[in-house]
Amino acid sequence: RAGSVREGLEWLGRPPEARAGRLYRLLLALARFVCRHLFRFRIEIEREAPLPAGGYLVVAAAHRGWMDPFLVLFALPVEPRPWFLGSGPSTLTSPLRAALVRRIGGLLPVWRGGIGIEQHVAAARAVLAARGVFVQMPEGTVNGPVGRIAAFRHGAALIALRIQAPIVPVAMAGTEELYLGKRMAARVLAPTTVAELLGPAWPGASPPPGSRNELDLARRLTVALEERLGPVVAELHPRTVDPPGRRRWFRRRLTWLFLGPGPLVHEVPEDGAEAMRGE
Repeated sequence: RAGSVREGLEWLGRPPEARAGRLYRLLLALARFVCRHLFRFRIEIEREAPLPAGGYLVVAAAHRGWMDPFLVLFALPVEPRPWFLGSGPSTLTSPLRAALVRRIGGLLPVWRGGIGIEQHVAAARAVLAARGVFVQMPEGTVNGPVGRIAAFRHGAALIALRIQAPIVPVAMAGTEELYLGKRMAARVLAPTTVAELLGPAWPGASPPPGSRNELDLARRLTVALEERLGPVVAELHPRTVDPPGRRRWFRRRLTWLFLGPGPLVHEVPEDGAEAMRGE
């Protein structure tokens, strides 16, 4: 409920760390083993250029399921640690799970109807001050079209404008449905900046926080991020599509494995509708 939720740093209760401790490394290795060997996911990861040593923002899309954060984790170096600005209701579905996530770290939760952007800017500043990586998925939901991005919300752009840190776009495809042997792909694009994305027409000065000019500039930056990521997602998607006759073992169980209750709606192109039908 608006005004009563605990989000971001307040929920975490400690400063975020960039160091990858033993427990984090162990759990990440376990996740890799389960995904690659138990679920037999076939994951293709590419990097276009070297990444900053730390203290940067990641904007990732298309966000279509619970596997997306793991794709980001697998695509980025183990250290500095990524911290996700993610959905509290989808992740913290029980007190035990909430306690475990808080202990492990890596999530700075938000709730629909929360109390504004300021605390998320503060969370991003804290992560970057520790030389960590702050990850956002600006579509804001796992619902959306298959093989292309949905419209981005403006929060990621507002945070980028206020912090002025390097931005690393990450394109993902193939996570809208999961089954044994599912193919997925991710590409880490070359780092960029707010100035590069907005172009020479931007004088370089950030408008006052909360002003109409800031919102207008955030809209322009959002469009630039969509234009950077959209074609790459569309390029990656065909690599993740299996033939219509392939058996999709445990499709429902795996697709919903870590998703909280709620709708899961993916728009499927007409020529791909048959391929999306699972066993």
